[in-house]
This record gives sequence, C-alpha cells and structure tokens, in this order.
Amino acid sequence: MGIVVQKYGGTSVADPERIKAVAEHVAFTRSHGNDVVVVVSAMGKTTDNLISLANQVSGTHPGRELDMLLTTGERISMALVCMALADIGIDAVSFTGSQVGIITDTVHTKAKILEVKGDRLREALAAGKVAVVAGFQGVSTDSEITTLGRGGSDTTAVALAAAVNADVCEIYTDVTGVFSADPRIVPQARKLQHLDFEEMLEMAGAGSKVLALRSVEFARNHNVPLHVRSSFTWEHGTWVLDMSAFNAQQSSKENAMEDPIISGVVHETGEAKVTVFGVADKPGISAALFEPLADANVNVDMIVQNTSKDGITDISFTVPKSDLATALKIVNAVAGELGAAGVTHDEAVAKISLVGAGMKTSPGVAAKMFRVLADADVNIEMISTSTIRVSVVVGAANTEKALRTLHTAFGLDSGQAYSAPLPERK
Repeated sequence: MGIVVQKYGGTSVADPERIKAVAEHVAFTRSHGNDVVVVVSAMGKTTDNLISLANQVSGTHPGRELDMLLTTGERISMALVCMALADIGIDAVSFTGSQVGIITDTVHTKAKILEVKGDRLREALAAGKVAVVAGFQGVSTDSEITTLGRGGSDTTAVALAAAVNADVCEIYTDVTGVFSADPRIVPQARKLQHLDFEEMLEMAGAGSKVLALRSVEFARNHNVPLHVRSSFTWEHGTWVLDMSAFNAQQSSKENAMEDPIISGVVHETGEAKVTVFGVADKPGISAALFEPLADANVNVDMIVQNTSKDGITDISFTVPKSDLATALKIVNAVAGELGAAGVTHDEAVAKISLVGAGMKTSPGVAAKMFRVLADADVNIEMISTSTIRVSVVVGAANTEKALRTLHTAFGLDSGQAYSAPLPERK
C-alpha cells in the first residue's frame, strides 16, 4: 500500500459540488489501495474576501493578526471536505498546520518551514483514516500561528509528502498540467509530459504560476515526485521529478528521452525595475545597497551594473511590485548616503525567460533569442542567465509579441489552439 498526498487549490474546493467531487476522487484513490493525505486551500475567493474585510476595518494589518485571520479560510475547507468524505463512508479527520506539527520560523505572512513532526498524521493513516490538512499554515518556534506566503498550500503538501515518505504528491489545480507557455497568451502552447526539478525551479522562479517556487525546492531537496493535474478533468498531467533517475530507469525498457533544447517560455509581469544613477564604482557600494534590502526581506531578482565611466556607474535591479514601496524607501535613503545622482523605477516591464535542460549542450540559444526579439522590434533592457535559463527584461507592452515569437522560433508550437482558465495563485 502506497501513500498519496493530494493538494486541492481554491478553485478545486470553490463550492459544495466541487468539494463533493474532491471527496469522490479521494475515495477513488483509496479504492486502489492507497493511504491518502489531502491538503486544501481556502475556498475560491475566500482569502481575497478576508483581505478585503481587513482593509475595510483598518489600514493597519499586524502580521500576527493577519495570519490569524487568513488561516480561517483553510480551516473551513478542511472541515467541509471531511464532512463530504463522511457522507460517502470514508473515515477522515481534519488537522490544522499546527496540529500536524508544521514548525516554521517567526516571520509572519511568509514563514518558512523548519520541521514537520507529523506524529498525528501518521497515527491517522495507521488507523486507516484519510487525513485532511489545512494548507498555507503552521506554527512558529514562538508558538504563534503563521502563514507560508504565496503558494503556501503547495509547500504544505510537499512538506507532508516528504515527512510521510509518500510515493507521489499530486497538485490538483484548474489547468491540466504545466505548459510550454501560458496558454492564455500563447494558444499554441503544449502540455509537457515530464519536467526535471531543475527546469521546474527555473520556470517557477521566472514567473510560472502553476507551482510555487518553494514547493519545487522542497520537492527537489527531498526527492518528492510531483504530478500536476486538473481537478476538473482528472486526466494525467505533468510529472516533475529527477529526470536523470527517470531516464536511467527507462533505459532498461526503452531509449531514454532526449532532453529538448527548450522546454518553455515563461513570463513575469509582477516585477518592477529600479535604477540607481551615478554611484561611485568602488568596493562596498553594492553591499551598502543590497544588504538593507535583504534585511527587509525584499527579494531582488535581476541585477545589472553598467560599465564604469570616470569612476561612476549605474545599477539596475528588479523587485516584486508588492515590495516596490519598501524597496524605494530603502534605496532612496541609501542613494542619499552614497551621493548617487538619483533613483528611478519602472513598473511597465516584463521578464521573458527561455528554460530548457538542453541548453547545457546546445550553444547559441541566447544569441538566437536576442536575434528573434530584435527582428520582432522588441528592445531588451536587462539580461540574466543560468545553466538552463536565459531571461530578459522588456517593456510590458511587448510581452505577448515576445512570448509568441519566441515560442514559434524555438519550435514549441503544438499545432492546435488550447484554451485554459487562469491558474491558481495559492
């Protein structure tokens, strides 16, 4: 008998009918001899509604109280799923994050998991019950309720899968898998059958919203196979796993799969570019600028420093738009101390990334990307690369043109149009 962890996002438990459908699928999974752990998000727009209520009450949202408020959404979902399971004869028990021993650090609204004790979870499974766990939450080392930030329910599911040594962690959402591009913008996007952890990490970090970055990191570190599926069609989706081990296993049966050069084209429009003009080009300047941002938990992504002229240079970097106000306050203060000429920011930008394991052995990908964008009259403002990713920052108005042009140029078009709903953000 195996253990399957199933995570259901907000649209998957959005109303009573969807909750009943989830219960039926859990029963179906159990009927195939599996123990099941279910992780649920809040129903539909519950989290958004709770944030709206907070805004109506006050403009001040202490992190501790916001976490106390937002965790109620998942508690509603877990109890209702247990009731739906009871109605079809499945013995189930619900747990909050703290009850299953998800221990986090003390950072409210975006805590990180330090440990998963999981004793009560294992006891429930040993007793033959389905365990239904509230996602997105834990308890800090200070015994305070915390939330895990964006994608927290995915992270909860993967952490629990690692704790109970599950055979697979299934992430159920409202799309049928991971695609070569966002199907809403690139109708020719195709569903990917398999992705390596490293590729999925790069795609998640570059803007793909199907899986949260931290959940993929956790899955890679603990070697938890992920299966991204739709709770509306129940069809097989995209497997995310250690492809080197997978190919080695497959080679005894058939030829191992050749890595495609490019697996996907990913975009991110949730970042802003900040530029500090006229700073001295000398040791310590970058540290003085970026250390305060790190201390304030501002996530800096791409960084470009221009060539020095007469000992003066410019530094540009990108941050999430949600952190822009905090970043600007810090950067303006530091720029004044450094004697910089000024600070500007631009929110009308988009990051476009090519991701593919095949880049490791295929030179010229970046050059081709730049030529394709140039021929499409798309100006590149910033460039960043890794072993299997090339990212550029362009004007937001060019997002659609850049995505479609690159998708076609690198042979990713499926040959048929696909229409997909908005992927979940949590």
